[in-house]
Amino acid sequence: MTDKILISILVPTFNEEKNIMRAYKTLVEVFLGIPKYKYEIIFTDNHSTDKSFEILNTIANLDSNVRVIRFSKNVGYQKSLMFAYQAAKGDCSVQIDCDLQDSPKYIPRMLDLWNQGHHVVYGVRRTLKDGWLISRMRKTFYWLVNALSDDDLPLNAGEFRLVDRLILDELQKIEDITPYPRGLISSMGFSQTGFEYDREARISGKSKFPLKDMLSLATDGIFNHSLLPLRVASILSPLIGIITILVILFYIVGRLFFSQDWPPGFATITIILLLSIMLNALFLGIIGEYLGRVFLQSKRSSLPIIEKELNKPVT
Repeated sequence: MTDKILISILVPTFNEEKNIMRAYKTLVEVFLGIPKYKYEIIFTDNHSTDKSFEILNTIANLDSNVRVIRFSKNVGYQKSLMFAYQAAKGDCSVQIDCDLQDSPKYIPRMLDLWNQGHHVVYGVRRTLKDGWLISRMRKTFYWLVNALSDDDLPLNAGEFRLVDRLILDELQKIEDITPYPRGLISSMGFSQTGFEYDREARISGKSKFPLKDMLSLATDGIFNHSLLPLRVASILSPLIGIITILVILFYIVGRLFFSQDWPPGFATITIILLLSIMLNALFLGIIGEYLGRVFLQSKRSSLPIIEKELNKPVT
């Protein structure tokens, strides 16, 4: 048993009482088919209000390979997930949602690609079971983040991914008040590859990602991996300057050559106003550049508070 390779399965949960037992049994069945590997399943319970923790407690009492971490409050999906990555003890980890829309049957394929030398193996969704609007929003979000970011974020890749121990060790060093694990992992480089698969329909329960959470995720993804929003002011300031110069020339030409009778003080006030806007945009852009670098360098926060931890590993 000690010669087997340990795989950490990360399963964020929140009010998933109808899915937890099925997810656990399905994952165990997958590992029965790949006997060279052993597993630890880490359920991070985001302070569920249903019977999720009771079910997890029962499973943990029966299987010492199941670890359960319950937070003192709902810390959000991304923080919950980041904590799971930092808690993983395996040679690699596999992130999967509790509803099993990303089927565990693909885990052996991911492990094969990992054994070929890839440090990150991510699933690329060939089809989605979401409605047209949600699917279009997802694709637009991935495209936008990739366009704005300096990192190469894979398009149409969800949360279903395998991550090597090298990257897990790097993730343990990070403290971030608004973590975005998908972007962090992509930005670290190494050998990353994807495989296409068809996402399955949710059998029970309901999605824990309403529109407001998707928008929050999009905001974290953009602002955590791009300084372009801060650079907008710097980009706009030369344009405003050109417009200001053109307006000045327009007033001068109108006054000298066309004898335009502007209201007293109108031209002066307009020019001063445009110059003020230009200078404000310029200096705000410069400050923004420095502030953005300080922001990216100094973001730190405490980890979520653990209310209970079951089958905690001995360190």
